[in-house]
Amino acid sequence: MARLNKRILCFVDECGTAGAEDFALGCVMLWARDCGRADKALSDLLEPNVNELHAQQLSNGYLQGLLGRYDQTDRPNGMVMLNRKATVTVGSRPQVYAINVIETVKTAMGQFREETGIRGRNLGNIELILDRNAQNTHEEFMTSIRAAMRDDGRFRAVEHVTQIDSAASRMLQLADIIAYARTWIRNSEQNARGLRDNYNIRVL
Repeated sequence: MARLNKRILCFVDECGTAGAEDFALGCVMLWARDCGRADKALSDLLEPNVNELHAQQLSNGYLQGLLGRYDQTDRPNGMVMLNRKATVTVGSRPQVYAINVIETVKTAMGQFREETGIRGRNLGNIELILDRNAQNTHEEFMTSIRAAMRDDGRFRAVEHVTQIDSAASRMLQLADIIAYARTWIRNSEQNARGLRDNYNIRVL
């Protein structure tokens, strides 16, 4: 089966603590060629003095308004925004973090294939970009990720993993907001259908 070699970027950030009941991940997946347009569409909605978005430091009203306006921008077609509650809670925090990242990326790949209409070709050449923290830079995390890149079916499409400061990437900041949106479900402010209908965020 033919392999699709155009580069895909996958940004992942978290809300909550790995292993805890409230742990959820936010994911943004898009073609690398479209990342600049997606980044600019978000930046254009912000006040000129906003350097970095931290969901926990902003009001729910502001964040919900921002997501609603972002959904109306000229952001790229095929871009996937996914909120996924952690399903694995057993193990060390770095291991739990890694396993849930792996499953989130694999889920996002399926959604991306659907959104972009890719048929008959395996996705490949994916770069996974994470907001640097103590868990996702830990050797136990990287051991789990490297094993999945080598052996775990769809995740073998991930060819490179990097951890950066979220200040360097609007898409990582967007992934942070998407992860934080899980708190709105827990607080009964929103439900999964509302996140999909209002902001185009898929919830699992």
